[in-house]
Amino acid sequence: MTTLSAGENTPNGEDLAGQRGLEEWLPRRLAAIGPAVTVVGDAMLDGWWSGTIERLCREAPAPVVDIGQRSFAPGGAANTAVNLAALGAKVRLVGVVGCDRAGAELLRQLEEAGVDTAYVCRVPDLTTTTKTRISSGGQLLLRFDESAGRIPTAALAASAVSLPEVLQNQDAVVICDYGAGFLSGPVKSTLVTALAGRPASLLAVVDAHDPRSWAALRPDLATPNAKEAAELLGLKLSASAGRPAVVVEHRQELLRATGAAAVVVTLDREGAILLPASGDVHRTWAKPVAEKQASGAGDTFVAALTLGRAASLPLTTSVDLAQAAADIVVRRPGTSVCSTDDLGQHLASFADTALDAGELARRIGRHRAAGQRIVLTNGCFDVLHRGHTRYLNQAKQLGDILVVALNSDDSVRALKGRDRPINTVTDRAAVVGALSCVDYVTVFDTPTPVPLIEQLRPEIYAKGGDYSPEMLTEARAVERYGGTVAILDYVADVSTTAVVKRIRHGGGAVPVEST
Repeated sequence: MTTLSAGENTPNGEDLAGQRGLEEWLPRRLAAIGPAVTVVGDAMLDGWWSGTIERLCREAPAPVVDIGQRSFAPGGAANTAVNLAALGAKVRLVGVVGCDRAGAELLRQLEEAGVDTAYVCRVPDLTTTTKTRISSGGQLLLRFDESAGRIPTAALAASAVSLPEVLQNQDAVVICDYGAGFLSGPVKSTLVTALAGRPASLLAVVDAHDPRSWAALRPDLATPNAKEAAELLGLKLSASAGRPAVVVEHRQELLRATGAAAVVVTLDREGAILLPASGDVHRTWAKPVAEKQASGAGDTFVAALTLGRAASLPLTTSVDLAQAAADIVVRRPGTSVCSTDDLGQHLASFADTALDAGELARRIGRHRAAGQRIVLTNGCFDVLHRGHTRYLNQAKQLGDILVVALNSDDSVRALKGRDRPINTVTDRAAVVGALSCVDYVTVFDTPTPVPLIEQLRPEIYAKGGDYSPEMLTEARAVERYGGTVAILDYVADVSTTAVVKRIRHGGGAVPVEST
């Protein structure tokens, strides 16, 4: 597996962002590493046709759409491949297309995107799988699909024969099985055999409608969406029934069903849940939008997740990166791609996220009027580590909107000494604001956050478990207006002071979980 060069991983594996500035460094560095990734699976062409409706047809009360625009984009495994290429990976695609216009268009776009198509089998008389969506006025009206039906045995056999060679010297393989028929018979059996004794440096990711069929592969990651996870569990997952909690409750069943070392369940508007075989559960929060015509965000998520892990980023960091990439494409109509520049600009947008107290109070007022509960926490958050990320994820789950108040640089110096903070408040705000669980960041320069608490009046005030309510002067301020003080888990032996000490004294990394 390709790794970050010496000195670029942080001491505890979790505070990469805090060391260099995630928003300006990480996407470019991943692209420079350029892991080699093979995508194997069901390649498709997505069509997006739009037009106007001014009449109904005479034969039935059905609208007539006068098509004004046609566009096409790689879909399915092909979409995963172009997203990986756009993020800087060196990508090969293994699949089949027909010798038809759709197949030619798909290959053209793949090659234009920098994807190696030498192992895409061109099959005469085969219909390239195409999914065409018809819309008008921003409203999706209809989708019609064309598919190959049964893929010739000779085409599957030819692809299977090439797999052992294709997988040589790769950092990752992504299996995209959408039930279109390519990943069956000889292709599947050859893949399982070739990857059964794979080296630890070769990451195996399964993105399948039915991950159970790949459990024998023992993949490193399986990435079911909410519907697929529900089918694995034999449950109905309703968005109104607390899907994240249900997924976490059934962690072991999902791990057993997929055979994976870790499962990442994507929950569209509710973000994603990382369920590792060992270590803490990790959640991301999506930035939902009203766009109803976006497609393929799951492919983008898998691509960014794979890229991060193939470059040896911690699993939690890779999941956060994947969520950021998905948040980008879900804001765009059609099937789109997240590039290195897109990701860098998106993360850089958090650099100026710190709001003054007045503007923050106005925004909180709107959230409260909508019935949302406000959670406030505060701290230095100087060199971000896994204790911070675990704590902030727990704080988010106490309410709807999480506000993080950062000590100013002068305040940190007063608390920690003249050699702190390591990172300026601008950098600290950018890193904390980039976490999917954080909604707002502000800065306070008073000895305690009591003035801010009295101005914002959060329903819940959260602090880490190394504090007690009796120790917090701010607890009395919260209780005066009827708020609640929540004391969260404390991660023993993990602190910014300890991290800085290891850096300065050359202690090196300490063993951590893979998450």
